[in-house]
Amino acid sequence: MEANTQLNERRLADAWAELHNHAHNGNPLQADANRMAFADPEFMFRRETRGIRFQLEMLKPDLGQAEQGIESTVVVYGSARFVAPDEAAAQLADAEASGDADRVRRAHLAVRNAGYYDLARQFAKLVADYSERQRPADRIYICTGGGPGIMEAANRGAHDAGALNVGLNIALPHEQSGNRFISPSLSFKFHYFALRKMHFMMRAKALVAFPGGFGTLDELFEVLTLVQTKKAKPVPIVLFGTDYWKRLINFDVLVEEGTISAQDLNLFHYTDEPQEAWDLIRAFYKL
Repeated sequence: MEANTQLNERRLADAWAELHNHAHNGNPLQADANRMAFADPEFMFRRETRGIRFQLEMLKPDLGQAEQGIESTVVVYGSARFVAPDEAAAQLADAEASGDADRVRRAHLAVRNAGYYDLARQFAKLVADYSERQRPADRIYICTGGGPGIMEAANRGAHDAGALNVGLNIALPHEQSGNRFISPSLSFKFHYFALRKMHFMMRAKALVAFPGGFGTLDELFEVLTLVQTKKAKPVPIVLFGTDYWKRLINFDVLVEEGTISAQDLNLFHYTDEPQEAWDLIRAFYKL
């Protein structure tokens, strides 16, 4: 029995070594019917094995977080395009030196929106500072989409506090990679948006949406729908940046037209202050 176990372990090691070697060298593996199924990319990426890929993408982040005690998160959404204040200031200086009016206009916009980067960072640090004072079972961790912009700012705020934080990245055509402030062992990459969004909700105790684009809107409305239809437990949903959200979406129109109930407006709250956002969450859970 021991000999068989050692043989199986060696075969597994050999299969992985071959796979890693080819991946490292950038060489595609040649088709080989004798290769172990799990180490055969050609087989694993067949249409018929999509269900297996779903399961793997469900399991890997779930097990990885569970092993590190990540059971409760505050999820922060927001634009990937907002930069840190120092970077925005540098962009403005370069734009003004160029004399290009359009560049100057865009740089001024970046400086204005950099304020949201700072606010997201402050909010995440508030959460992380609180969490670090709790016993492990009661800690709440910052979780983001793992990219740049607001996501980076929130991961950075948790990093400032020395706290573990989660990044759920997505493989995109322009190759988005995880930002440098995510805890390395909690930086996950997804292929399927659906599985990624499921992971956002699985551990979420609250969701905070900063100004963002299509991706932020997609994530926000999915959460609102899940809570409204009671497919997900009630959680605080905070729209950060009152002016932005009220200019962007007139939720009152939905009530006026009878497409949502007036009580559905109670599913979310507006705020412009990191402390107020955190106080809303604490009040909900009586922390």
